[in-house]
Amino acid sequence: MQLIESIDQYRQATDLFIVTASGLTASDLDAPRENGWTARQVIHHVADSEAQSYARLRRLIAEPGTVIQGYDEALWGENATLGYQELPIENSLAVFAAVRASSLEILKRLSVSQLQNSGVHSESGEYTLEKWLATYIKHPIEHAQQMKSGI
Repeated sequence: MQLIESIDQYRQATDLFIVTASGLTASDLDAPRENGWTARQVIHHVADSEAQSYARLRRLIAEPGTVIQGYDEALWGENATLGYQELPIENSLAVFAAVRASSLEILKRLSVSQLQNSGVHSESGEYTLEKWLATYIKHPIEHAQQMKSGI
């Protein structure tokens, strides 16, 4: 993994997701999709996922060997109190943008050797910083494509 290139891909993924989500109309947000969640639910999910990633990144840097706690994304998405199906998207987009901007600043400070810092993910085992970076480059891109596919 080329660290500088990966950091740029992380930034580009952030921009793509924000542009895609911001370009949706009110009817696009709640249109039923064959592939599951509405765009509104996807946006809330991505914001919550990024909030998790924010803490994971810092733990992998400051506390190598730590436990990286998984969570049940489907339960979060269907939980009425969390409001994925009806809450406005603005706060979730702001969370996404802020968390990604903050994490980007940390990524710029990484050394290549730190990519091997690891913890143990509660669901998938060994979890390196390199895996974290690859995951959070792909995640918003995949969900941007998912939202586009329903338009």
